[in-house]
Amino acid sequence: MKNMLKGELVIINTIKIPILRGFNPDPSIIRVEDDYYIATSTFEWFPGVQIHHSRDLVHWELLTRPLNRVSQLDLRGVGASQGVWAPCLTFHDGVYYLLYTVVNSFYVKMYDTPNFLITTTDICGEWSEPVYLHSYGFDPSLFHDDDGRKYIVSMVTDHRVTKRYRGHLVIQEYSEQEQRIIGEPVTIYASNDIYLEGPHIYKRNGYYYLFAADTGTGEAHGQSILRSKELFGPYEAYPGNSLMTSREHPDLLLQKSGHGDLVETQNGEWYMVHLCGRALENRTEKGDRKYTLGRETALQKVEWTPDGWLRLSNGTVLPDVEVEAPDLPPHPFPQRPDRDDFDSDKLDIHFQSLRVPLDASFYSLTERTGYLRLYGREGLGSKYRQSLIARRWQEFKFTATTCLEFEPTDPKHMAGLICLYDTQNYYYLHVTHDEDLGRCISILSAVNNVYAAPVGYISLPEHAARIWLRVEVDHDKLQFAYSTEGENAFKPIGPTLDASTLSDEACNEGWFTGSFVGLCCQDLTGFRKYADFDYFEYIEEPSG
Repeated sequence: MKNMLKGELVIINTIKIPILRGFNPDPSIIRVEDDYYIATSTFEWFPGVQIHHSRDLVHWELLTRPLNRVSQLDLRGVGASQGVWAPCLTFHDGVYYLLYTVVNSFYVKMYDTPNFLITTTDICGEWSEPVYLHSYGFDPSLFHDDDGRKYIVSMVTDHRVTKRYRGHLVIQEYSEQEQRIIGEPVTIYASNDIYLEGPHIYKRNGYYYLFAADTGTGEAHGQSILRSKELFGPYEAYPGNSLMTSREHPDLLLQKSGHGDLVETQNGEWYMVHLCGRALENRTEKGDRKYTLGRETALQKVEWTPDGWLRLSNGTVLPDVEVEAPDLPPHPFPQRPDRDDFDSDKLDIHFQSLRVPLDASFYSLTERTGYLRLYGREGLGSKYRQSLIARRWQEFKFTATTCLEFEPTDPKHMAGLICLYDTQNYYYLHVTHDEDLGRCISILSAVNNVYAAPVGYISLPEHAARIWLRVEVDHDKLQFAYSTEGENAFKPIGPTLDASTLSDEACNEGWFTGSFVGLCCQDLTGFRKYADFDYFEYIEEPSG
């Protein structure tokens, strides 16, 4: 496969894994003619569900987020790592279908997990209002059978102190005409041995295949496959499940491998997308490794055996970090600029907000041309109305820079550059006001709700209307810097901080997402003091 890039002839015959780097878990993939789409979970971040697009399975671009209205998704008050879980994207007869769970209660015995369905005929257009399905559990999927009937397959949670089953899956018919589930649920999997979630059903050569993630979503994670001649079972398991897992190989780069979905190319090749994680060497006190980039999306080539089972094309159960590319024309996308000068009337698509829509209630790109204006709202612990925009960390090494103009007059006024995982874990370089020093700069750190100010407060010159802020992250090391004299005069501020605290497993409340870097503004007086940001720049150093 050949690819013309920047005037050079580049031979591409492999896909570098992960394909969607940094917090893109629970992938669901479809092909519509020559286009491929992957939907991934977004949890408490708004808008909900990321959809990436490719035409060659090698190059991917972030295309859209369909859950962009409160009527579709109301996340106010949801806890860390709750919200939107495991979307399922399908396509049938010209219509795109998207199922998703909104987890409202999770760290309790009785989970609240309503599931919804939206549709569209234009994947980049407006999606419908949601149809409520059920609240059995999370991660439902939609199966379109050959006769035109549709079925929802779901895992079922069990709140009882003594659970009946370790894993429980049910299937139920969906009436598109009535826009509701009909009939009674039928159990297709019930076991005390293996926990299954994220189920999908496919039909091939007379068999119904049940594809499901097994054994949680940590380092014991894997992918199982079962099959039956009948939709409602009984289903037999693939001998030697899982068909893919890293659980016995802690040395592999791709840990937590599982939660897969299948796609067939135009030329009859088969691939599986799945989530994975790349660990730091740091460990928690309990001995768990830390994942600042969260769970990412990988892709493996698979093949069908003569006896009708699926296996990895590499002949093992271990995921590869380089995969043979399909026989498709190369389709690279234009490279996005590292720097956003806020000259557009729309935010860059990589930005998201916490729990609430990106709207005029807290930001403006037109109030001052060439600037992002953030109006201060609630504090960093709020699960309702923060004024914060941020993007994912996608590599272990990156630099993020901004320049702001801000005139705080109260200690409750703050604005600056933040690296965060959730409302209890962040490092925040910000400009604020001190009664003795006047306008000043400080760092606020939070590690599982334990707060610190590692440099106290440093006075800023009165003549310095513009303040430049920078963060450099190198795996587990995070160093802030600032300047009052321009982009070429940065000086470090504070100690080197432990970036590994912003990671899966390290955080007490949530550990299903990933780390973000971005801009925010608080006015804890409630009078909406604003800050103007001139630009935001994110430059990463690609890694293996």
